[in-house]
Amino acid sequence: MGIKLFDSELKVMAVLWREGDSTAKQISDILKEEIGWNVNTTYTVIKKCIKKGAIQRREPNFLCHALVSKAQVQETETDELIERIYDGSADMLFASLLNRKRLSDEQIGRLKRIVEEGR
Repeated sequence: MGIKLFDSELKVMAVLWREGDSTAKQISDILKEEIGWNVNTTYTVIKKCIKKGAIQRREPNFLCHALVSKAQVQETETDELIERIYDGSADMLFASLLNRKRLSDEQIGRLKRIVEEGR
């Protein structure tokens, strides 16, 4: 299983995935603008991500580098959702998603291609 990130940690990671390597100050400035976090909150969350192995701290200037990709986190979260909510049944998750929202012909075509490629 991959690294488990909580919502606050995902907000920090989202900045790194979008912006690339950034200083803690840059991340703090972005999150202050986007969601109103103060510097201390951002630095605390960054340190949690470092401790979990999701971010590497480099010097000078407390440069942050993502050690996990968005795709890796999405895969881990999806696997956990399937196990926890759908008793390990990916087809039940898929059926639930299909029943929730009306899909366009284009979206249905994309899903068909994904299913075919996954075989």
